Amino acid sequence: MAGSGNKATTQLNAGSQTAYSLIYTVPTGYYGVYNISFTNTSSSAATIRLYIGASTAGSQNASECYEYLTTVVGYGVFERTGIVMAAGANIVASSSIAGVNVNVYGIETSTS
Repeated sequence: MAGSGNKATTQLNAGSQTAYSLIYTVPTGYYGVYNISFTNTSSSAATIRLYIGASTAGSQNASECYEYLTTVVGYGVFERTGIVMAAGANIVASSSIAGVNVNVYGIETSTS
């Protein structure tokens, strides 16, 4: 989905910090600059994890961790902006509770 705008919208699997979801993969032949937003639609605080790298959901390693056990208050938003990613890189996330959505938006540019 090269170009600009919304790239992915996902509601995270709930109830386990180890129930990781693959949110988005940068297309082959492109690099991108992305903003990643976590929106907590619950009144309870959520604990999130965010990984960015070559690994897919469930196989990420510590060097790919951008946010670890970060709290998003009830009805709150947490956002990371200006993240540059190469072709094939993945965004993987998890939440401790139901009701947390992840939105990825940005711009992609061809490498050829």
